[in-house]
Amino acid sequence: MENLIFHDEARNEYKNKRLAHWDQVARETDSALKLNRYYHKRLAEIYRSLVPSHLKILELGCGQGDLLASLEPKVGVGVDFSQEMIELGKRKHPSIKFIKADVHDFSLEQKFDVIILSDLVNDLWDVQKTIRNLTGLCAPHTRVIFNFYSRLWEIPLLISEKFKLSKPTLIQNWLTVDDVKNLLELEDFDLIRTWTEIIWPIRFPVIDGFCNKFLVRFWPMNIFSLTNFVVARSSPKPIISKGDEPSVSIIIPVRNEEGHIPQYFSRIPKMGKQTEIVFVEGHSEDKTYEVLKREISKHPQWKIQLHKQKGIGKGDAVRLGFEKATGDLFMILDGDLTVPPEDLPLFYETIVSGKGEFINGVRLVYPMEKKAMRFWNLLGNKLFSLIFSWLLGQPIKDTLCGTKVIWKRDYEVIAGNRSHFGDFDPFGDFDLLFGAARLNLKILEIPIRYRERMYGETNIKRWKHGWLLFRMAMIAAKKLKFI
Repeated sequence: MENLIFHDEARNEYKNKRLAHWDQVARETDSALKLNRYYHKRLAEIYRSLVPSHLKILELGCGQGDLLASLEPKVGVGVDFSQEMIELGKRKHPSIKFIKADVHDFSLEQKFDVIILSDLVNDLWDVQKTIRNLTGLCAPHTRVIFNFYSRLWEIPLLISEKFKLSKPTLIQNWLTVDDVKNLLELEDFDLIRTWTEIIWPIRFPVIDGFCNKFLVRFWPMNIFSLTNFVVARSSPKPIISKGDEPSVSIIIPVRNEEGHIPQYFSRIPKMGKQTEIVFVEGHSEDKTYEVLKREISKHPQWKIQLHKQKGIGKGDAVRLGFEKATGDLFMILDGDLTVPPEDLPLFYETIVSGKGEFINGVRLVYPMEKKAMRFWNLLGNKLFSLIFSWLLGQPIKDTLCGTKVIWKRDYEVIAGNRSHFGDFDPFGDFDLLFGAARLNLKILEIPIRYRERMYGETNIKRWKHGWLLFRMAMIAAKKLKFI
């Protein structure tokens, strides 16, 4: 009992010291906070690249709410224990709902798309309890984003405080990324990715941009980063009851695939509570459209849509298919059947298990049939897999495999924020990959055996499309990496 009383007294003393400290910080002018102004501006830029606008966002330890407001949330809730900070925030950002509470103990009858803990874990009495407290605030799609100081900067930050270049701080928790990862695992959170940011925390024209947008991306300079970023989600919960199974829409873009059409109906498996096939025919030079209409009439047991594409390119066809699809879960299957339709249930089982939220096929694991992929195409795919894995922050072994699976709700967020990257992708694969990476979806890849096309010729133009891939890598670098 005495130990418990001592523990409570120690915690209260810790809390009261910090409360007095942050109330005082709120009352100060920013005349001596030049370093912090640049640092927080840079943090806001990074968070805007991670979090699309118009989401439901909760920030713990929000201070005066500048970071939260910069994200333009649909619903923004900020929690802080400093009344001075809360009053300042209410005056500056009236659209944000501020709550005075201790993040260790508060509760809300609401779930959020994104929960942010920015420079908070360094200052907490009990980090594990705070993470545990997040569970009731998380839906399956919720992303939890942390940033916290690197221990390497403990002494430089003390020096900057001494010369009044940054806000004074009390004794800090100098946690490593592994420490935070361990605490997340203890509380059943699933780590998605980690990285580092900011090696030059002072505004200095040209130098700060070069260091913080370029040098920080490469070893060994990234070792000297000031802040660590961690993105996590609550542990996946599989769909276990039959009534909860999602409906499935299989989008099949077809162009000059007349010879493959009869196989669609004999080989595509039914999945979930209902399976729908959405064909999008794209300016075929053979009788693809006519044969499809004839075969569809022979299979009334299937739920089928058939649309004629007005635009050009597979990407445009896939987007039309997604727009028309009615299922909870979207699958893409290339009309050339080089990816066997019989493999689709494995994709379905993986995504409904919750293990992944964006499932990508991989053609580069198992041996291929001799004419399935030409040498230069194979070499290009391997090269771009390395580039895109680095750019997206998650392993991507095969960027152009046509079979991809995503929840409708996630696709709608990607489509709603497409302007972030631009309408540039003729294939459709990168639009989805970039969007999934920006939403920090858990990406998993499933190896498939890639088959030789049995009818017609590939629509891929090796050198022309290789140049497009390079351009898309540059776009991804600008929007996702060198922000």
